[in-house]
Amino acid sequence: MVDTTTGRVALPTGVTLPYLSSGPASGTPVVLLHAWGESRGVFDRLLPLLPPTIRALAMDQRGHGDAVKPQSGYSLAAFAEDVVAFLDALGLSSAVLLGSSSGGYVAQQVAVEHPSRVAGLVLVGAPLSLQGRPPFADEVDRLTEPLDPVWVRESLAWFPRFHDIPDWYVDARVDDGLHMPARVWREALAGLTEPLPPTRTGTIAAPTLVLWGGRDELLTRDHAEGLVEAIPDSRLVVYEDTGHLVLWEQPERVAADLTAFVGSLGRGSA
Repeated sequence: MVDTTTGRVALPTGVTLPYLSSGPASGTPVVLLHAWGESRGVFDRLLPLLPPTIRALAMDQRGHGDAVKPQSGYSLAAFAEDVVAFLDALGLSSAVLLGSSSGGYVAQQVAVEHPSRVAGLVLVGAPLSLQGRPPFADEVDRLTEPLDPVWVRESLAWFPRFHDIPDWYVDARVDDGLHMPARVWREALAGLTEPLPPTRTGTIAAPTLVLWGGRDELLTRDHAEGLVEAIPDSRLVVYEDTGHLVLWEQPERVAADLTAFVGSLGRGSA
């Protein structure tokens, strides 16, 4: 098992973000980006499975987890600029970005806007597009303080699961949701769903691995195949009998696929 340490960085984008780090400084840097409503803790089951050839860095994104929660600034572009500033703060010229769900959308934005900073992409249950109003938006719009723990737990049912997941892990994701003010739930969702999709604003040149759950009810196979079609150097791997929450359901397989992908890139940049 690789040792995990914690850190905290103040970024010139105006936020301070905590992060988890595992693996030696000599390993290929991989920045792990969680989804809307989650935190860096979503990678707690993945990090122990990674080899010492990988230096994994899981950061809380603005407004989430224990990161600073500004009154505004929850656009897709702002999330992406935080990632670039995070790389700068850690002295990394580039890294592989692994993004889960909307974290993969942020990763795509970084790859379009800052191609030299992205050595590769691993998009785990990530969307081709978030434009439009999702079916749960009305519920989010009605949120008030304090958040109802029952509502947060029930919101996890928006994404059916087909593999056993430890109770402690699900409980931690409820805590993630309760750590987000209602305004961040609303503004972050709007910030992700209003702009044009990254692949419509530029070309992603980075080698890309797309991991998609074959029973994903939110993002259909057409969606996954469209993402691969939009990224020239990309490959689709389908996880059968897995829903949208690929990382939650199959951390062992994600770890193996990430490790193989990083190995195929050579040493990468640090």
